[in-house]
Amino acid sequence: MPPDLLKSVLLPLALIILMFGMGMTLRLADFKRVVSSPKATLLGSFCQLVSLPLLAFGLAYIFKLPPDLATGLMLLAVCPGGATSNIITHLSKGDTALSVTLTAVSSIITVFTIPLLLGLSMQHFLGEAQVISLPFLKTFLQLLVVTLLPVALGMWLNAARPKLTERLSRTVNVLSVSFLALVILAAVLKEKDLGAQFAVAGPAAISLNICGMAVGYAVAAIFALPVSQRRTISIEVGIQNGTLALAIALGLLESPRMAIPAVVYSLFMFASGAYMILRHGREEQRSA
Repeated sequence: MPPDLLKSVLLPLALIILMFGMGMTLRLADFKRVVSSPKATLLGSFCQLVSLPLLAFGLAYIFKLPPDLATGLMLLAVCPGGATSNIITHLSKGDTALSVTLTAVSSIITVFTIPLLLGLSMQHFLGEAQVISLPFLKTFLQLLVVTLLPVALGMWLNAARPKLTERLSRTVNVLSVSFLALVILAAVLKEKDLGAQFAVAGPAAISLNICGMAVGYAVAAIFALPVSQRRTISIEVGIQNGTLALAIALGLLESPRMAIPAVVYSLFMFASGAYMILRHGREEQRSA
C-alpha cells in the first residue's frame, strides 16, 4: 500500500466514517443533560480532560518511556472518550445517558485541547530540536474536518431521519472499524522491532487504562455520586478513543512508534471493559 495513499486518503476517510457513525448515535438532548446533571458531568469531564493527561504524564516517567512512546501515551490521554465506552457502560448497568453526554462533551472540547496539549507534550518529551511541527491552527482545522464535522452531520441525519440512522448505524460502525483496523495494521506492521516496542509501551498503556478507571471511580465516590454514575465515570475515563489517537499518530504526525501505546491500550481496554460487564452484570442478577 503506497504510504501517501495510506496517510492522505485511507486513514482520514476511515476516521471520518467512524466519527459520522458515532454522530448518528448522538442527539442535542445529550448536550442538554449537562444542565440537568451538572455535578456528574463536570466531575466526569474534569477526570477525562485534566486528571487523565496528568496521570499519563506521571506514568511516562514512572515507566521511563522513550520520548516518542511517552508522547504517544500523552496523545492517547488527551483524546476524547468513544462510542465503545457508551456500550460498555450500558452493559455494565451504569448511567448510559451520562456516558453519552460525557462522550459528546469531550468530543467537542478536545478538538480545541488536543493541538495545545499534544504540542506541549511533544515539546517537553521530544525537545526543541526534535519536535515535529504541530501548528495549532492547521491541526485544529484537520481535527475539525475529520471529527467534529462528521459528528455534526451524523447528528443532523439522526434528527432528520431517525429510522434511517437506526438501520445504517450498525453497518457504518462495523465497516469503518474493520476498514480502519486494516489500515492501521498495514502501517504499524511496517515498524521494526515491533515486539520490543510493545514490551516497552505495554505496561504504561495498560496502567493508564486501569488507573484511569480507578481514578474516575474514586473521584465520583469522594463527591458521593450514585453507584451507577461512579461506574459510568470510571468507564468513561478508562475507555479512551484509541482510534482517534491512532489516526493522529499515523496521519498527522506520521509516526507509527507514537501509535504503539494506542494499539496496546485499544486491545487491553476490551479486556477491562469485559471485566466490568461480567462483574456488574452478575451483581445485578444476584440482587434481582
